[in-house]
Amino acid sequence: MPGDLPAQRSKRTDTVETLFKFQSFFGLVAVFIAAVIFSPRNDGQILFLSSDNLFNIVRAVSEIGIIAIGLTFVILIGGIDLSVGSVLGLAAVGSAVLMVNSGYGVLATVVVVLLAGIVFGFMQGAAVALLGVQAFIVTLAGLQIARGLARMWSGGETVQISYGDGPGQAPMLFSLLGERTFGGVVPIPALIFAAVAVIAILFLRSSAYSRHLYAIGGNEKAARLSGVPVNRVKIIAFVIAGFCAALAGIVHAGQLNAGSPNDGTAYELDGIAAVVVGGTSLAGGRGSVIGTIAGALLLGILNNILSLNSVNTDLQLLIKGLVIVAAAALQRLRPTA
Repeated sequence: MPGDLPAQRSKRTDTVETLFKFQSFFGLVAVFIAAVIFSPRNDGQILFLSSDNLFNIVRAVSEIGIIAIGLTFVILIGGIDLSVGSVLGLAAVGSAVLMVNSGYGVLATVVVVLLAGIVFGFMQGAAVALLGVQAFIVTLAGLQIARGLARMWSGGETVQISYGDGPGQAPMLFSLLGERTFGGVVPIPALIFAAVAVIAILFLRSSAYSRHLYAIGGNEKAARLSGVPVNRVKIIAFVIAGFCAALAGIVHAGQLNAGSPNDGTAYELDGIAAVVVGGTSLAGGRGSVIGTIAGALLLGILNNILSLNSVNTDLQLLIKGLVIVAAAALQRLRPTA
């Protein structure tokens, strides 16, 4: 019947939109199945499926995952933050210097470092929102500034973290970041990643801020005319990204027992890749934290299975690059609302 054609088209459009909405999960399942198929075996056991290996994957992606969650907020408004890798390095150096050289306790160190990330994000957000400078330029400069501050703070050297009660030693409590819990199975960084993910998901689902975030990404001018506090929303997005980058830096220092001004190099690219593979549009207005988490895990599984099969490092980079390009190209085919 002719009258049924609009309904059929609407149903088809809804189906296509659903497929794009969950592309990261389909990709994650596909990569997981491929990893099982191509995993090396040892006495008949699939090495990829061993509990140690699976938890190692989550531990390995925890830092990038935390960064990517913060980046999701910025990218949802159509922005970008290239400084998060350098902020991670600054936070790692700050964690080491404050405890080892300045005698700070764990709580004081965490508070100071997180505040530093928040302030850094606020300054970048203010430059973007209030001064009207493009986010790419602001955060490219921020990348250089954070890296320079990290070098100055550490004297250009790696600061090793040793634990104890004496001078020049960090509290033993901080070493827990490199440990596992629940019977020595679950890495502590994985739990921190999970906690940040849950908070971010609930925040985006229940807050008025999230509606403003998507509105700005969809059409900033229309959002402004509708009374959305655009500048404030933008600044908060960059603050969240700075906070997450600093938190990832603390986790990084705890895992490596050191802080180096070179830590976090190119992490911003891995974080953006996780967001893009997770289905968030770089144009803004579309995406989710859940998709970002799936994207981070997908890339983590891909890294893991390629390493288990001793694939050449250069070829690994090529394969990951192709996956990222494919995910971005797929978004171009997504129907507009």
